[in-house]
Amino acid sequence: MLRVNGLYKKYDDFEAIKNVSLYIPRGVVYGLIGSNGAGKTTLLKTVTGIFEKDRGTVTLNEKEIYENVEAKKKIFFIADNPYFYPGYTVKDMANFYKTVYETWDEVKYERLRGIFKIDENKKVRNMSKGMQKQVAIWLGLSTNTDVLILDEPLDGLDAVIRQRVKKLIFHEVIDRQLTVLISSHNLRELEDFCDYVAILHSGEVILEKEVEKLKSSIFKVEVAFNDGMPEELMKRIKLIKAVQKGRMWVLVVEGERIEIEKTIQSYNPILFDIVSLTLEEIFMYEMEGIGYEYENINY
Repeated sequence: MLRVNGLYKKYDDFEAIKNVSLYIPRGVVYGLIGSNGAGKTTLLKTVTGIFEKDRGTVTLNEKEIYENVEAKKKIFFIADNPYFYPGYTVKDMANFYKTVYETWDEVKYERLRGIFKIDENKKVRNMSKGMQKQVAIWLGLSTNTDVLILDEPLDGLDAVIRQRVKKLIFHEVIDRQLTVLISSHNLRELEDFCDYVAILHSGEVILEKEVEKLKSSIFKVEVAFNDGMPEELMKRIKLIKAVQKGRMWVLVVEGERIEIEKTIQSYNPILFDIVSLTLEEIFMYEMEGIGYEYENINY
């Protein structure tokens, strides 16, 4: 398991990561979402041991990662802009990783070569950003590490390749309990891909939950009453947001669906509908709740 506890990272006077704690079980896909400048990349690079933390602990199977060569051999990190040595071909990079990762799987490398259909003798730096991302994922999966950490891995890929990459990662999770930590602005991509999600804002985790539990605990309600919204009802439900549109109210409510329905129905509404929210909508309301302008988010 990958565990982050009380992590704090500062650049001069800027607090990039503030007391972040995460628990990432083995064999899950864990999504990290947040606005630009939220601290996602800093967090990932600190978790992988690239950056030194100021306080807190980052452990893999209860062993500290920073300056621990054996622990780092169990982790492969793919940055938003992957680094490749100048003049190196895909094959050159593969040969390099063979010397670093004892878990390198040559059979898997050859199988993935047939899937990605990229010339392994071509210099990687001469490729487009999208092709470089594919090469990084190809090499990363071939290392066969226990943990794969990805910073915006689907950015720059077309729809077909995105689905192919997600399917490959998903099979690794199922087949050998690969643990995946992934950051992305694309909430729609994470919704059907992640088991857990954390929302990071200004270096702090403001929400962490299983995706299915999160989506089954926050609902949008449209409701209307003959004599207006009962004040007592507003006090009985856990209200995140309320907007009045004529006689109808649009509410965002947290809680168990059955209990929400039962409570609202007890006031005899003339119109009532309740629907689950998408991950994107949940993110929007959570960010609005702390005063962030959602329109500023680039995803």
